[in-house]
Amino acid sequence: MTKTKAHSLFTEFDIDLFKAGKHYRLYEKFGSHLINVDGVDGTYFAVWAPSAKAVSVTGDFNFWLEGEHHLNVRWDGSGIWEGFIPNVKKGNIYKYKVQNSDNGVITEKADPFARRCEHPPKTASVVWEDDYKWQDKKWMKNRKKNNALDAPFSVYEVHLGSWKKQIEENRFLSYNELAEELVSYVADMNFTHVEFMPIMEYPYDPSWGYQLTGYFAPTSRFGYPDEFKFLVDKFHEKGIGVLLDWVPSHFPSDDHGLGYFDGSHLYEHPDRRKGYHQDWKSLIFNYGRNEIKAFLISNAIFWLDQYHADGLRVDAVASMLFLDYSREEGEWEPNMFGGREYLEAIDFIKEMNAAVYEAFPDVQTIAEESTSFPKVSRPIYDGGLGFGMKWMMGWMHDTLDYFAKEPVYRKHHQNDLTFSLNYAFTENFMLPLSHDEVVYGKKSIVSKMPGDEWQKFGNLRLMYSLMYTHPGTKLLFQGGEFGQTSEWNFNGSLDWHLLEYDVHKGAQSLVRDLNKLYKDEPALHQKQFSHEGFEWIDHGDHQNSVMSYIRKGNDEKDNVIVILNLTPIPRQQYRIGLPKAGTLKEIFNSDAKKYNGTGGFNTKNLTSVEKEWNNRKNSLELDLPPLGMLAFKFK
Repeated sequence: MTKTKAHSLFTEFDIDLFKAGKHYRLYEKFGSHLINVDGVDGTYFAVWAPSAKAVSVTGDFNFWLEGEHHLNVRWDGSGIWEGFIPNVKKGNIYKYKVQNSDNGVITEKADPFARRCEHPPKTASVVWEDDYKWQDKKWMKNRKKNNALDAPFSVYEVHLGSWKKQIEENRFLSYNELAEELVSYVADMNFTHVEFMPIMEYPYDPSWGYQLTGYFAPTSRFGYPDEFKFLVDKFHEKGIGVLLDWVPSHFPSDDHGLGYFDGSHLYEHPDRRKGYHQDWKSLIFNYGRNEIKAFLISNAIFWLDQYHADGLRVDAVASMLFLDYSREEGEWEPNMFGGREYLEAIDFIKEMNAAVYEAFPDVQTIAEESTSFPKVSRPIYDGGLGFGMKWMMGWMHDTLDYFAKEPVYRKHHQNDLTFSLNYAFTENFMLPLSHDEVVYGKKSIVSKMPGDEWQKFGNLRLMYSLMYTHPGTKLLFQGGEFGQTSEWNFNGSLDWHLLEYDVHKGAQSLVRDLNKLYKDEPALHQKQFSHEGFEWIDHGDHQNSVMSYIRKGNDEKDNVIVILNLTPIPRQQYRIGLPKAGTLKEIFNSDAKKYNGTGGFNTKNLTSVEKEWNNRKNSLELDLPPLGMLAFKFK
């Protein structure tokens, strides 16, 4: 059998950068790479295992025999083992056998940098590369405009395994099938972006993808890596951006994964108070170790570089920021200043964002962060963490709590809806109605609403109308757009048959049109992160449970006036103050017949009179539909 030949893809500069934690394209060096050495085709392997006494590659090409293909350790103290194995081809499967130098422990590990993994429950890595020819030059050229903070940014959050299934064959849709069905659907619904819950390889379906073992490989559940690229390409062809959920906060302890990789705490922090996540029974990266920072930042860059992702939604940021996250007194140790902030993780987050935006200034990083940690979406030079956006969890909780209340009690709780405007512009907020809100007994979005079926869907339409006219970008989880009545089941499929019924069809039409309204009306997105883009008309009419406000664009003629009636009682001849005299034309009505509303409150044109109201010189009267939102512009 041919033996391993000494060979390296690393330069001295690569090693210096790696040791310093500044090498952000490690995937070009580590892992398995198909190359030719001295006229012979084969595969170069490189793995980081500084505590190892010996490392060998086992696979289907050597009958999984340990010791047949030993890798050579570099002389420079980097802890990298490498070598070229002739005749190993694309598609061969392999693992690393790693023997620890201190305790003799032998671990059998998948390749941390593998570009493809076996289909779970199998756990080996696959030698892989593709020569996919991207067709998205037009999208990439215009991406900066589509991803800008003053552009409409409406996200459809998707779990690929449960969006839709091939029922007859009881299987997932493939990347290729999704490239037809999912892309067409998201385009028809007028979303600007799609967000995939983690598509990096993961062993355990009930983790929904948040427990990763293959950080550099799209999951094989749905097809090959180049087929995932094709899916991204098809979204770009339709002018839709692709965001990926990214999980640098923790990883599972599966035997073939990163945990205890070379018989030592290599990827995880050796102190259990910093290295073990009690909530998720998982391991936490050692953010203070340079090589780990380089691994994670390289991974973020990888998906933007190799897969043309348009942004990363970073999971569980709050768990990274605080040493006492989900820990009791005595279970954590304060930082060097006596505080609870995890300083090394904060430095890593800043470095990651700086590296991403330097390499790809036209993408967005989005923090799922639920605390009041300051300046999450502010520039690093201004003392911020450097994210482009942050999820507005407070808005989500307050809004869902409000809409769950019987309308008769809402007059006592209007502050729940208006409070968000007190802090709406402290961050670049995204309004999320995500998968987390429709699992574990929380019920589906429409099932949270009170009343009979008509009221439930009236409330749903009204809440979405509020969401789309409230400052900030938007995110809606699959199924929410048509009023899925059951909780999300990761193991099943969305209940597409519900679209046979008018109430569900109406909800879907509403979301489709709200996305279009958000895109078409500059006032709804141009200043979505600035207090200049919002002005109350009246937030104090608790008795009638009515709110009214103005959304403002760069040009006054684009301003949109929004009125919401938060009860099922129509409000006849309701007067509101206007910013100027003139005639209003209706541009949106959530109570329209096409949305399965009453259809009885259609307003053509309304002309103001010179009568002071809401501290404004001009005003007008109009009829407000039950559980309805009306939007107007001056003619």
